[in-house]
Amino acid sequence: MTTAPWRDPALPAAARVDDLLARMTLEEKTAQLYGVWVGADTDGDGVAPLQREMTSDYDWDELITHGLGQLTRSFGTAPVDPELGAQALARAQRRIAAAGRFGIPAVAHEECLAGFTAWGATAYPVPLAWGASFDPALVEEMARHIGADLRAAGVHQGLAPVLDVVRDPRWGRVEETIGEDPYLVGTIGAAYVRGLESAGVVATLKHFAGYASSVGARNLAPVRAGVREFADVVLPPFEMALREGGARSVMAAYNETDGVPASADPALLTQLLREDWQFTGTVVADYFGIGFLETLHRVAGSPAEAARVALEAGIDIELPTLKCYGKPLVAAVRAGDVPESLIERAARRVLLQKCELGLLDEDWAPEPTGRIDLDSAANRALARQLAEKSVVLLDNPDGVLPLPPDARIAVVGPRAADALAMLGCYSFPSHVGVHHPEVPMGIDIPTVLQSLRAELPDAKVTFAEGCDVSGPDTNGFEEAVARASEADVCVAVLGDRAGLFGRGTSGEGCDVADLRLPGVQADLLDALVSTGVPVVLVLLTGRPYALGRWHGRLGAVVQAFFPGEEGGPAVAGVLSGRVNPSGRLPVSVPHAPGGQPWTYLQPPLGLADEVSSLDPTPLYPFGHGRSYTTFTWEPAESRELEIDTNGSYDLTVTVRNTGARPGAEIVQLYLHDPVASVTRPDVRLIAYQRLELTPGEASRVTFHFHPDLSAFTDRSGRRVVEPGALELRLAASSTDVRHTARLNLTGPVRVLGTDRRLLCETGVSGVA
Repeated sequence: MTTAPWRDPALPAAARVDDLLARMTLEEKTAQLYGVWVGADTDGDGVAPLQREMTSDYDWDELITHGLGQLTRSFGTAPVDPELGAQALARAQRRIAAAGRFGIPAVAHEECLAGFTAWGATAYPVPLAWGASFDPALVEEMARHIGADLRAAGVHQGLAPVLDVVRDPRWGRVEETIGEDPYLVGTIGAAYVRGLESAGVVATLKHFAGYASSVGARNLAPVRAGVREFADVVLPPFEMALREGGARSVMAAYNETDGVPASADPALLTQLLREDWQFTGTVVADYFGIGFLETLHRVAGSPAEAARVALEAGIDIELPTLKCYGKPLVAAVRAGDVPESLIERAARRVLLQKCELGLLDEDWAPEPTGRIDLDSAANRALARQLAEKSVVLLDNPDGVLPLPPDARIAVVGPRAADALAMLGCYSFPSHVGVHHPEVPMGIDIPTVLQSLRAELPDAKVTFAEGCDVSGPDTNGFEEAVARASEADVCVAVLGDRAGLFGRGTSGEGCDVADLRLPGVQADLLDALVSTGVPVVLVLLTGRPYALGRWHGRLGAVVQAFFPGEEGGPAVAGVLSGRVNPSGRLPVSVPHAPGGQPWTYLQPPLGLADEVSSLDPTPLYPFGHGRSYTTFTWEPAESRELEIDTNGSYDLTVTVRNTGARPGAEIVQLYLHDPVASVTRPDVRLIAYQRLELTPGEASRVTFHFHPDLSAFTDRSGRRVVEPGALELRLAASSTDVRHTARLNLTGPVRVLGTDRRLLCETGVSGVA
């Protein structure tokens, strides 16, 4: 039997795909451009925007006769045993392959933002906690485990990471982001991509681009970011994840920017992404994003017109299910309204990716080859490690922490005894499980209360809930105050309930008007503080909340951003002292709930001044976090130097643990540009290094600075390095500057291309 060229793995992928495309009908090529969401609920509460309105019925058997591009969320739609789910997915793939002339299976995709969104899968800390860890290597290892679990179950593509930079912390999806700084988002995000891709899973960068810059912090709202904000804040993490991470897919965002929807923007999806950045992978629509061009954005008058606009812009695949890229598109091509070349272009990209994944090979087999364990001991250990490294000790002025092992402890608050308090809105229990209350959670999630009792077995621990997360009822205050009054210390566990579209206090579509603690939790905290018993505030949240109301009145403040299934033991470990806290803030914590939005990336006019009564200075700045040990910083002797705008400079600091216990210090390097042709952020992060040091141990960190890291977008839209003075600030946070090196860049203005340096190379060596 002669094998068709497109089946021959010895041939280049491009040659195989060209041969296959030449054999395919218009309907067969078009079928590669959409997904199908089997089992999507058209009634009740959805897990995607306007799911009920945008989900259509179709004849499955008829549909797959032409082939199928993608299968949507076989595991993340309803609770299913992973072994049975993998077998069902394999059967579906066999049906798809058998129905079409060419036997090509679909790409199966799943959400994997904080772990595989499947019943019984490990729920890792959310991305905001990844940012708090300042540990790209650990995030990469986590993503490698997530990718291995996805592949074991038959999934090819993961819809993560989120690379949106926080611009307004009132936005509901802050928990899904890595932080408010593009360098931190880019380096951590690229690490996640490397891990997922190393397991053979296609990483999908989202949301491209500008989604988090929405007006008023509203989900799926217009964006009015300027050219420089877009170029210098919004885009760099995506570029970094493509160049340094190797992502093979990008998801177009829902938003519009200056009147142009991202899903209809060829300047973004084709000119920038493909021509300038040389991206060769696939662009997928955010769920129903192509249909929204007609129904929400109103830049198309019909599903067929929406399909044309999206294809012209550069969206290859319609997700999650068929709405615009099916029969309406085929009819439009036949009528001459849509060039068939657009179908060819997108189908080629899709089939090239399927070729990379082995889905065009004759020996392709969808059946799982081994036992599927989505919450292995190794996964849990990794989840615990990341959770422990992400907990931030914001304050401990009187040394109330660590707690004495035999203390009388009153644990109070609506987040103390609820397992869901640990999870973000894209974890399976919060995302899907809440719609199936009759089904067990599928994973063990110790609460803070359980974990603290296990951590301190000799302590006397009492509990009172006090209030609900978001309700108005204060009837529980009396009991909570009574328990606190009887104790040596009160641990108040407050925060968010993750949910979707207003069903939570944090999560997609759960945007807020200000940064007050939800419900009556602030009043509960006031009541506890009024007892005079030291109160340790523990926050389990998806965003920062204003804490100035209690500044100087609390025994300690601990911040954990939805730390995952092992978050309870991690938080309890910090409270007991078993864990030395080492997390640092990836977002600023404000003084007051109003006067926002504010992130630390502010030009001079964005800082406190005498001409406004509003002071936006945060209570706890970006990069802040305390430890139970102490460190000294000893810089190498430096003087003001001149270097060329294409030169280099090594900045060195030695950090020593001068305390009595092991700990981690995060050395952060910030750039201050005193004078530039456009206004610049007062400071911005350009490098960081996490150091794990035993008592007395020291390490030397060398940052290899190149002027490319000082580049910005000038008035003409060029990315340039300008000559002039710069300051490099070694700091423990964006405001805690330890040492400054002054440079003078000489020579001409340099115009940079897409080959510019994105990373500050860093070296670490031991010191005797």
